[in-house]
Amino acid sequence: MNQKKNLYFIALIPARELREKINLIKRDFALRFNSKAALKVYPHITLKTPFKCPAKEHVELVNWFSELRNFPKAFPISLNGFGTFDNKNSPVVFIKPELSNDLMYLQKELIASFSSLMPDDIHPLDLSYKPHATVAYRDLSPAMFSDSWKEYGNKNFKEIFDVTAFYLLQHDTKKWNIISTLSLEK
Repeated sequence: MNQKKNLYFIALIPARELREKINLIKRDFALRFNSKAALKVYPHITLKTPFKCPAKEHVELVNWFSELRNFPKAFPISLNGFGTFDNKNSPVVFIKPELSNDLMYLQKELIASFSSLMPDDIHPLDLSYKPHATVAYRDLSPAMFSDSWKEYGNKNFKEIFDVTAFYLLQHDTKKWNIISTLSLEK
């Protein structure tokens, strides 16, 4: 018997003002480069790649998330410019966060804890973490990627946001929704 599974991921989400700035870039990709997929999710930096969990284990997952401890205090993240994951079939354009010890520690500790809960759901990308805030992917054609990168490869984007929490999101078959928030100490 096939049991229903829900789709989740864990991420950092900047404050509304910065989300709006990032969404302007996503809308530019949608309008000028025919890439709309990134508009379906909050601007974010993924900490744990999307994973499926049986619906009957939803409460256990949310409880695990809300009881997480031993993370850094709130910290700033600097976003600086654009980058790409060059995939010939489905290239990705993203805003680059500058690496920081706090960000890397948070992600590493989160994955270590997650692996004790769901050891079979650790993705190789969770272990070779490359933080990014996606602005175009999946439906960005190689030709449009090439056109967009001529512009965005040299474009400035500099912002700083304070990481005061991270979020567990669940997909409802149409969009991602925040279902739990874990605040960091200030």
